[in-house]
Amino acid sequence: QVQLDESGGGLVQAGGSLRLSCAASGRTFSSYVMGWFRQAPGKEREFVGAISRSGGTTVYADSVKGRFTISKDNAKNTVYLQMNSLKPEDTAVYYCAADTKSLTKLNRSTLTYDYWGQGTQVTVSS
Repeated sequence: QVQLDESGGGLVQAGGSLRLSCAASGRTFSSYVMGWFRQAPGKEREFVGAISRSGGTTVYADSVKGRFTISKDNAKNTVYLQMNSLKPEDTAVYYCAADTKSLTKLNRSTLTYDYWGQGTQVTVSS
C-alpha cells in the first residue's frame, strides 16, 4: 500500500504563497493519479486539483484555478501544491490522496481516492 505524508502548511498573510509537499512511500507516484483536497471548519472536504500519473495533465477546482499549481517529481515520489495569491477563504486542512484505480481520469470525488495523508493546516490571515 501507499503511505502519504503532507508538509509545508502554516500561517500566511493574504496574497502570500505556500508550497505543500506530499511524499509517498511504498509505491512511486507514477503508479497513481494524485489529488489534493481541503476541508475548512464546518464544511465538507472538497476537491482542489489532481494530476495524472505521468504528470502531464492537471485539473483544478474553479475556486483555485489560476492561483494553484500541482506538479510532481516521480523520482522523488513527491507531489507538490504551489499556492499563490492566497485568500482567507483558502484556510483549511489540506490533504493529498491517491486514486489506485483510475488509469487516466482525474476524479474529483473523495470517494474515488483510496489512500489519504494526515493533512496539513493552511491558515491565511486578512
